[in-house]
Amino acid sequence: MKRIAFKMFLLKGFEEEYKKRHAEIWPELENLLKESRVEDYSIFLDEETHVLFGVLKCSNEMKYQNLPLQPIMQKWWEYNKDIMQTNDDNSPKSISLEEVFYLK
Repeated sequence: MKRIAFKMFLLKGFEEEYKKRHAEIWPELENLLKESRVEDYSIFLDEETHVLFGVLKCSNEMKYQNLPLQPIMQKWWEYNKDIMQTNDDNSPKSISLEEVFYLK
């Protein structure tokens, strides 16, 4: 199982809205993530810098890599583009992070 980590960038003042939207994640998006073999997915917020840190486990990289092509994922990005730094396709600006230590 591959572990994946990344950071994204929340706009200042939208901390509570981001938390609210994720507390009410759409069931169809949750199902898509699970069907894509995404597990143990967490997002952490550094309230000082507004950097979001995501970490997840994925047992099928091909399905994970196809998530951006899924309409529900694109709809989620559209829904959240007003509170995050985004790319032209509304996907969150994201930087992959290299794992340098892991204690099992």
